[in-house]
Amino acid sequence: MNDKSTWEFGTRQVVYGAIGAALYGVFSWATNIFPLPAAGNVTFRPAVAVLIFFAAAYGPWVGLLAGFIGNTLGDALSGWGFYWHWSLGNGLMGLVAGLVSASIKDFRAQGDIVKAVGWGIAGVAVGMLFASLTEMFMGGIDLNTALFGYFTPAFLGNAVVTVILVPVLMIAFAAVASRRGR
Repeated sequence: MNDKSTWEFGTRQVVYGAIGAALYGVFSWATNIFPLPAAGNVTFRPAVAVLIFFAAAYGPWVGLLAGFIGNTLGDALSGWGFYWHWSLGNGLMGLVAGLVSASIKDFRAQGDIVKAVGWGIAGVAVGMLFASLTEMFMGGIDLNTALFGYFTPAFLGNAVVTVILVPVLMIAFAAVASRRGR
């Protein structure tokens, strides 16, 4: 899995990024009907776990591609249009979460799971803060609304999803990979 440089970019990263984007986009679309209470245009997205997992497994470029393209796809399927700053925020979420990929050796090891979750939460913070703060310029909201109406609910919802579902995905992936001899 991590036999190459963290920053290598080639066919493998494009393919895994496309797979991650498709999964993230479709799963986001499926749950975009669940808005977070008192949270602007922010929805509950369990699909974030797929993004964080792909980033941790395959690196920052895959996370960036899966987050940016996946969010764009999910929003388009939902009929919401293109909000570049939210798509870039999701891309940044994946990029930051992917920085841990080179240090993950065993997807079942508690230490590696904790690293993936920790970097995933850092990615959520960076990505959602970027998107929320740029909403001040794109949507004309004030700082208070950006921080408490957008960032806080988006961060908390995505952090909870990361803590609960990323370990499940990592352990399931390790089980499947061991059966296939990888």
